[in-house]
Amino acid sequence: MNLLHIAVLAIIQGITEFLPVSSSGHLVIVSPLMGWPDQGLIIDVAVHVGTLGAVIVYFWRDLLAMAAGIWRALTGRKDPAARLAVQIVLATVPVIAAGYALNHFMPQGIRSLTVVAWATLGFGIVLFVTDKAGMTIRRIEHLGFSDAFVIGMAQILALIPGTSRSGITMSAARILGFERADAARFSMLLSIPTILGAGTLKGFELYQSGNADLTGAAILAAFMAFITALIAIAALMAWLRHATFTPFVIYRIILGGILLGFAYGL
Repeated sequence: MNLLHIAVLAIIQGITEFLPVSSSGHLVIVSPLMGWPDQGLIIDVAVHVGTLGAVIVYFWRDLLAMAAGIWRALTGRKDPAARLAVQIVLATVPVIAAGYALNHFMPQGIRSLTVVAWATLGFGIVLFVTDKAGMTIRRIEHLGFSDAFVIGMAQILALIPGTSRSGITMSAARILGFERADAARFSMLLSIPTILGAGTLKGFELYQSGNADLTGAAILAAFMAFITALIAIAALMAWLRHATFTPFVIYRIILGGILLGFAYGL
């Protein structure tokens, strides 16, 4: 892979991972649209690991509070931060199970332009409907275990490229009545174990391959994705404090229509 290819993939991943527009969908379409060879799932996961570092840095206070809360819970004291940590684990279980099954039966994942196009369009409309229909009366402190499980089940759909992991989990949180910023906050915290699991699995494959060039490309891609993701997270959280998801919906509908044109040769 040349430097331009790596940079484009990393920047796209960094910008789109936490925006409700589907980073995996963008990664699937970049190479064929640019005439580049497919970068493969290992590079895809490398840039996801870069974004993992960004979300850990941005939400370090939440993570520290959860770690302290778990310690207090182990000593017999109730703690809301420990409760949130358990809810994140609960919401992660469905996608880990589904992801393991997908990796076993389809190790290269779903990499179809037609699938990406329809998912980009369809789940963009889902985001619009849930954002408009959902009330804004609940904060993350009001999250119940059943809410966490529902959001976790919705996250399984993110295994379809074009769906958007952040988009579908935010959609689920919005229909449950959570405020936009809180929906985004839980979605981003939920990304940590999900990306960590995928990164560990593919990182082991990378280690076994012994391909030094691929390893260097993966490290560079991860670093560039980290920087752009950190900027994107801060921008999204600031935006959602006073605005809606509508601009992202419009972008998805336009992109989905363009991709459908490419997919069907229109």
